[in-house]
Amino acid sequence: MKKTTFKRIGQGITLSLLTSTLLHATNGDHLIAVGAKARGMGGTGIAITHGAESTLSNPALITSVVSTEISFGGTVFMPDIETQLNETPAPPGMGLPPQDKMTSDADLNMIPEVSLAMRINENFYWGIGMWGTAGMGVDYSNGPGIENTLMTAGQLSNFDMVTNLQLMQFAVPLAYKANGFSIAISPILQYGNLDINFKMPSRSTPGDINNIGSGLAQDFGFGYNLGATYAFSNGLTVGAVYKSSIEMTYDGAIASAASNFGLTMSDTLEQPAEAGVGIAYVMGQHAFAFDYKKIMWSDAEGYAEVAWEDQDVFAVGYQYSQDNWALRAGYNHASSAVVETMNPSINMFNLIGFPATSEDHYTVGGTYAFNEQFAIDFAYVYSPESTMTYDVRQLQMGLNSLTTDHREDSLSFQLTYNF
Repeated sequence: MKKTTFKRIGQGITLSLLTSTLLHATNGDHLIAVGAKARGMGGTGIAITHGAESTLSNPALITSVVSTEISFGGTVFMPDIETQLNETPAPPGMGLPPQDKMTSDADLNMIPEVSLAMRINENFYWGIGMWGTAGMGVDYSNGPGIENTLMTAGQLSNFDMVTNLQLMQFAVPLAYKANGFSIAISPILQYGNLDINFKMPSRSTPGDINNIGSGLAQDFGFGYNLGATYAFSNGLTVGAVYKSSIEMTYDGAIASAASNFGLTMSDTLEQPAEAGVGIAYVMGQHAFAFDYKKIMWSDAEGYAEVAWEDQDVFAVGYQYSQDNWALRAGYNHASSAVVETMNPSINMFNLIGFPATSEDHYTVGGTYAFNEQFAIDFAYVYSPESTMTYDVRQLQMGLNSLTTDHREDSLSFQLTYNF
């Protein structure tokens, strides 16, 4: 294999390894919402309140609690991702052998959440919460294996990748309410850990395979959420929110992986800032909500380097409530943050290591209250299969393109208690 070809392959696979832990997401690497009520309504929550769970959607909306409300539960996230290598036509015996689809075994993730909001007096409210915002990764250890692939002949394997990223956010919102106006700030402490393990053919000893992995890297980052709402007397509410970026540095993890390909890269992976507005209207038993937000991937270190595009997220939700129960439905759409580029290494990265290509989400949910204090909430989110094919011919690997199929299912359950 030519040295330049090996370097190009290395660059693409390095990028895959650096961020493949985030690939099982919805709007980029963000869940469409945290909390069963918001998830059941398409992720809407900027102008329509969901009680204590509103802290991450819009902290100004915790002012809806009557006294004290606590909710706790989680989401079972089930992604299904397969990647197919498409061979360039070649004479018999000269091309790649038939390639099977690579399937990630990291197809089940548990994402917890706990939220509490309390009324201090007529004007002030505060809360505290802890949410898992990512608990994802890839596991190709049961695939064909790099040992069974002739890398020296230019073939590509899944590198036996086993990767894992976990992000947890802690927040303490403080809100002020006067008449129909509410405003809030919510400081955010984020904890993250990143582990990357994979195999590479030795460049110094042909035929040898090196196990690469720097171990678990951890970091804390700080950010904040700002929110505001105004409720009119006719049932109409408007809201706005801004979420700061959060810089995370995983010492040695990303740079170590890159160094195996002669690359110098930062260990920083910054969660992007986002801004949004929303409108909601409640008419008797019916509630309607619409949110728009922009996620600024192109300004976030780590994502900008691999050409992620900003996302415009549109969400609509509906709720019907009666007596002690409620039903919800919604729809969420955002064009893929990853797109085909002129750089084949980036294309490889997007579809093998980071196929965050999910665009449409259909949601349903509901609540059943056992009494005035205790209720159970649930939601189901379905993202239909998306198929993307990107060109990688310039890598001179005998491949014409890569095709990735990506679909998602998730179930959320939550217990809510008022006292």
